[in-house]
Amino acid sequence: MAQEQLVSDLEKALLERAEKLAEEYHDRAQRARQHILEDAHERLHIREQNEVLAAQADAERLFRRQIQASELRLKSKLDKLRWQLIQSVVHELPKRLQKVRDDRESYLTLLHKLLVQAAEDIESTALVAEFNASDLAYLKSRWETFSADIAPDKTIELAATPIHCSGGVLLRSRDNRIRIDNSFEGRIERFQGALLQVITERLFAADISLRGLFDD
Repeated sequence: MAQEQLVSDLEKALLERAEKLAEEYHDRAQRARQHILEDAHERLHIREQNEVLAAQADAERLFRRQIQASELRLKSKLDKLRWQLIQSVVHELPKRLQKVRDDRESYLTLLHKLLVQAAEDIESTALVAEFNASDLAYLKSRWETFSADIAPDKTIELAATPIHCSGGVLLRSRDNRIRIDNSFEGRIERFQGALLQVITERLFAADISLRGLFDD
C-alpha cells in the first residue's frame, strides 16, 4: 500500500507540474502573440504613415510644378504686356515732341542748346546747320541773330536745303567729314537703349520726362 500511495503522490505531483508548465507556456504564447500583433500593427501604422507622407510629397511636388508653370505663363504675359506698353509709349514720342515744337520759345531754346552742344563737339571752325523745311523757313531771316552766341570762335552757316526730320538740327563740318545728328529722330536712335530704360523705369509715372533725351 505504501508503494501505491507513493506512486499516486508522484503522479499527482507530476500532473500538477505539467499543468503549471502548460499554463506558463500558454501565458508566454499569449504574450508573444500580443507582442506580434502589436508589432505588426505598429509596422502597418508606420507603413501607412510613410504612404501618406509619400502621397503628400507627391501632391506638393505636383502643386509646386503647377504653380511654377502658372507663374511662368503669367510672367510671359506680363513681359508681353510690358513690352507692348513700352512700345506704345515709344510710338507716342512723336506726338510728345510735336508738343515741344508747338511751344515756339521753348523749342528755339532747345535748338540753341543742341547747336551749342554739337558745335563744341566738332573741332572744325567752319560748320553748316541743317533743319527741316519749317524750321529753315522760320530761321532764315533770323539766323544771324539766333546763331550769334552759339560758337563765337566758329562760323555756322545755315544750309539752304532742308532735311527730312520732325525737329532738331543736324550740324556738320563744311567738308562734311564730321556730322552730329541732333535731330529728334537722330537722338532717339542714338539714345534708344537709354530711352527704353528711362521709359521702363518711369512706366507708371504720371508723366514720362523727356529731359534724358536732350540732356547730356
